[in-house]
Amino acid sequence: MDEQVLAAMARWPSVPAAYGWLSLSLRGQWLLHPHGQGWGAAAEEPGELISNPQIAAFMNRNYQSDEQGRWFFQNGPQRVYVRLDGAPWILHTAPDPQGQLLLLTHTGQPYGPISHWWLDDHGRLYTQSGRGAGLIADRDLAQVIDTLRTTDDQPLSAWLEGHAPDRIPADTRVAIRWNTPRCPAAPLGGIQAAATETTLGFVRRPSDASPGAAR
Repeated sequence: MDEQVLAAMARWPSVPAAYGWLSLSLRGQWLLHPHGQGWGAAAEEPGELISNPQIAAFMNRNYQSDEQGRWFFQNGPQRVYVRLDGAPWILHTAPDPQGQLLLLTHTGQPYGPISHWWLDDHGRLYTQSGRGAGLIADRDLAQVIDTLRTTDDQPLSAWLEGHAPDRIPADTRVAIRWNTPRCPAAPLGGIQAAATETTLGFVRRPSDASPGAAR
């Protein structure tokens, strides 16, 4: 966190948390809900894109999670909890200096090594690492699928033609094709979209009574 944020937290330690004002889109964009009705209201606000790069960078630096799997932006002394439309980390691809594939979070940080891959029944590809749960952004999904190989060197894109997400064998493992230390082979599993929070350990719509990773 920024030093000024830590200082504000120490000076005002009891500021109530805010809910309903901020969300993270499936593409890793910060959205503001100007009436505080991003979730939990009869009609959820769609949200307005926060496009100012300085504000977005400040939010990225001060994005954290609590022990219940709820994610928030620490805005000075106040926690602003975030609705997660995908996962805590939205992942994009970028080349490293050698031209190999890197996965970066929506905050611009390297993500990995990946300990598990999950393919849900909507075709979304989730990940797990020490940073927490991630979701490959839709615009990067085809590239990631194309670079993944099973341990017997089958392209994942071809392998998936014969395996539905709910019928992936339990011993399946995949890796980025270069198999660098950043991305060693890791298990691939199928998952129902409704089970992602419980399985991956995060809360999509936090409340002040969220009982851990529940929907």
